[in-house]
Amino acid sequence: MAKILGLFRNIVFLGWLNFALVSTTIAAGLWALQMATTVATMTANAAATAVAHRKQLAKAVAKTKAKARLRRAIVAIPVVGVGAIAYFEEQDYREWKGQNPSGAPEQYACEVAALTAEV
Repeated sequence: MAKILGLFRNIVFLGWLNFALVSTTIAAGLWALQMATTVATMTANAAATAVAHRKQLAKAVAKTKAKARLRRAIVAIPVVGVGAIAYFEEQDYREWKGQNPSGAPEQYACEVAALTAEV
């Protein structure tokens, strides 16, 4: 009878151990699936953001190039060019002044001269 009782205890323990291992395996599998789904979603979002940023950057570059072409075209006309140069320079100075409220016109002239020398 003692052998049967010991055997019964071993069978119950092994059954419980199998149940615990199987349930842990299933839980770990579900968690891994959830994490894989989260990573896939985050990767898709990052890719979409990168594409949108690339489009915005390309649009900004195209807009800047268009402005530069327009300025060159207007300045190429002698009479209109002189007035256009003054107008564009005033616009650039006002933008610079907005970014540098305490800046003096001499500082702007020095920065423009340095940038022009680099080009």
